[in-house]
Amino acid sequence: MPKSFEKYQKKRLRSSYLSVIVSIALVLFLVGLLGIIVLKTKALAQHFKEQVTLNIFLKDGNNVDAVADFQKSLREKEFTKSIDFVSKEDAAKIMQEEIGQDFLEFLGTNPLKSVINLQLKSDFVTTDKMNSIEETLLKSELVHEVSYNKPLIDLLNKNINRISLWVLIFSGLLTLIAVVLINSSIRLSVYSKRFIIKTMQMVGATKNFIRRPFIWTSIKLGVFGALLAIFALAGLSYYIEQQIPEIKILDNLELLGIVFGGVLILGILITWLSTFFATRRFLNLRTDELYY
Repeated sequence: MPKSFEKYQKKRLRSSYLSVIVSIALVLFLVGLLGIIVLKTKALAQHFKEQVTLNIFLKDGNNVDAVADFQKSLREKEFTKSIDFVSKEDAAKIMQEEIGQDFLEFLGTNPLKSVINLQLKSDFVTTDKMNSIEETLLKSELVHEVSYNKPLIDLLNKNINRISLWVLIFSGLLTLIAVVLINSSIRLSVYSKRFIIKTMQMVGATKNFIRRPFIWTSIKLGVFGALLAIFALAGLSYYIEQQIPEIKILDNLELLGIVFGGVLILGILITWLSTFFATRRFLNLRTDELYY
């Protein structure tokens, strides 16, 4: 009977520790993920801004060499990320595939124009700078029209600023929630041993002597939970890098190191403080108060 009870107690203790580790790992994973998002907000904003395309429609009858020189000059501009030239013939073929019929046979002529699709660097995707670029391009004798979605640019910049602000606010709230959740898990773990704490105190053990093993155990649980969260974050970062390489999440390993180090320190700090205050509370309780 005593052996079976001892096995039951050990099994229950392991289960309790495992639940604490998983709880800590999940919370720290979310905090770490948000930390990566906060630190990579600029890269994410850059990625979305650089999806904006400025369409440069060329006049008919332009000299081929002149168009080639114009493209070369565009590539050398400081605002250019990439360009893609689509001739009016290629544009007609693309439209025929999209609508499923030969509209040239019906119209008799090709009304489309050759176009250069210009993608700008993120720093130049603002209303003022794009208006300035448009004015510069229209001065060229080769250019018929410059087109881009102006309302989208305003909306994109406004939303990026709003998202950045809300991400910071949400980060603060989530960190607070993380502290509360981990603190609750640790307090429950200590609460289950409140009678052991009081028994040790009654036989003359000092508060520091009683508190020390609880703190070390909690710190170990915090480290295991943090390491589990770090491995999960590393795996997720690698997956995101494979799926969306433009974000370049693995390019700055120092940045990831800061996040991972922060997760580890947070796991240790929260578990240490939670255990310290939880054990102090039960050490200060009277014996009859342990039942409430």
